Amino acid sequence: MKFSVLLPTRNRLDLLSRAIETVRRQDYSDWEIIVSDNFSEEDVAGYIRTLGDPRIKYFRTEQFVPVTDNWNNAINQSRGDYVIMLGDDDGLMRGYFSTLNRYIQKFDSPDFIYTNAFLYAYPGVMPDAPDGFLRTYSRREIFQSAHEPFWLGKDKAMEFVQHSLNFRVRFDYNMQFSLVNRRLIEKMMQHGPFYQSPFPDYYATNAIMLEAECILIVPQPLVTIGISPKSFGFYYFNDAEPSGNSFLNNAPDKDMVNRLQKVILPGSVMNTSWLISMETLALNFSRQFDLRVSYSRYRTIQILSVYEGMLTGKESAKSIHKQLKKKMTICERLFYGIVFSPPAKKSDARLRVILSNRIRRLREFFSPRLGSHPAIHLPTVEGKFKTILDVFEQVDPHSYLEAPD
Repeated sequence: MKFSVLLPTRNRLDLLSRAIETVRRQDYSDWEIIVSDNFSEEDVAGYIRTLGDPRIKYFRTEQFVPVTDNWNNAINQSRGDYVIMLGDDDGLMRGYFSTLNRYIQKFDSPDFIYTNAFLYAYPGVMPDAPDGFLRTYSRREIFQSAHEPFWLGKDKAMEFVQHSLNFRVRFDYNMQFSLVNRRLIEKMMQHGPFYQSPFPDYYATNAIMLEAECILIVPQPLVTIGISPKSFGFYYFNDAEPSGNSFLNNAPDKDMVNRLQKVILPGSVMNTSWLISMETLALNFSRQFDLRVSYSRYRTIQILSVYEGMLTGKESAKSIHKQLKKKMTICERLFYGIVFSPPAKKSDARLRVILSNRIRRLREFFSPRLGSHPAIHLPTVEGKFKTILDVFEQVDPHSYLEAPD
């Protein structure tokens, strides 16, 4: 059984070298790494040569291309029976290949294996956690508090996709959770490239849920998803979305934007990219499934993101709000203006307190109903981890769940 590890990268050789090490230190040898270098200025090719390992294959783009294109470059070069995509700031945990190889044999080669994961923030990345952290996704709904692998029913998989189309996250879209059978990859490519849209993971993971007949859920955390000072997650969590979008270098398809011009609102590019990803999904699979994207929910979370920015004093939200009002319907302007407008500065102190309390109560009432992500605690793993290699060396994923027989 051969595994392919896709490693797209750009100008992050220090992180890439650690990700590669988490593969090289596995107790299983039948693997390949596909390094797809997106026109880096660093000598990535030279580093790969120093490793002297023919299982590590290097490819370089001729120019700086969108992240989606680079991901497709990587998967098109892969030859393994099963494929996982890692970011260059991510890593495998010990026993990844050997554990999943046993599950593949035991469960007769599933189309799709969705594993649990750790979330690792490097020190200095998260504003509320300057020393970094290591957490697990074990309480996510998809793992059902299970301690052993189990089959995910097709009805439940469809339910997860419907939530995604309704802009509610009920399982995580990061490709690091996903190990995909080659036969499913080839089947999905009948709908075009495996990765599509400005957010290729949002599209691909939901497409996999639609197409896979046999989905195995593994509650054991076997990968680590990294948030480094050079990752999109860093820009997202530090309110620097424009820089994060430049980092991805992804632009939505012009025809798709024209198709959705009456729906799209100014505001979070992340929400709009999500919209385009789901619209792409619905169009590609329209002959097989009745998939409908909730435009009203998109507009709701887009409007809320701008008003939240206004209430929390974000400077960028003020200019976006002016653009937003021009595209909101009369009903939207009335409703959200009443609910979320801050009290006038010239009103007396007592009135400001009353209005502030009313707004707070309204926000508390609407947030859980209109928010896109469920409020689920991610348990913390104690320890000091300077890099993702410290996580690999110090944390035993098998201590979280029993290894397979």
